[in-house]
This record gives sequence, structure tokens and C-alpha cells, in this order.
Amino acid sequence: MNHYETVFILNPVLSEDQIKETVKKYEDFLVSNGAKMVSKENWGLKKLAYPIQNKKSGFYHLFEYQVAGEVINPLEVEFRRDERFMRHLTVSLDKHAVAWAERRREKLKQKA
Repeated sequence: MNHYETVFILNPVLSEDQIKETVKKYEDFLVSNGAKMVSKENWGLKKLAYPIQNKKSGFYHLFEYQVAGEVINPLEVEFRRDERFMRHLTVSLDKHAVAWAERRREKLKQKA
């Protein structure tokens, strides 16, 4: 089981319910393929550095999970097929990145 982090940007014209449905769909996709969800974060509506599909903002979300490497390619294919996604990035985390992510989550918990 490898440790991965996926950040994706959803189209800003989506309603709150559509966003929740989309996030739930891909979380369920990962879990049904044997992923263990470590963390989910909703970063909200943020301004983009440059326009994407003539949009200047998007809804950012982060998934951190552990899963076998074979699941990543089908996940990214699904992201590319879905019109609600503007961009996505999946990275494999090494032991240092995992430790950093844990510290970051602890800081966020203390602030809340």
C-alpha cells in the first residue's frame, strides 16, 4: 500500500450539493478499490493563478489515502472523463512527506 495525495479543482458553477456528490463519488471509488482514507480537506472556493476553461476560480479539495498503485490510473481516467473537474494532481508521498502531512493536520486541529 502506497501513500498518495490528490488535489483537484472542481468547476465553480457547481452547486453545493453537486460538489458534495462529486467528492463522495470519488471517495467511494477509492474505498471500493481498497483505499484507506487518511484525510479529506475542503479548501473551498479559491482564485486561480490563471484562467482555466475561462473560469477564474474553483473549488479545491484534497484527499490523502493509502492504496495499491494499480488504482491510481483508473482514478485519473475517471477524473479526465468528468467535466466537473478542471484540474487534478496525484502525487506519491515518501516517508518525509507523510510526516510533514501529519504535522500539518495536527496544526490544523489545534487551530480549530
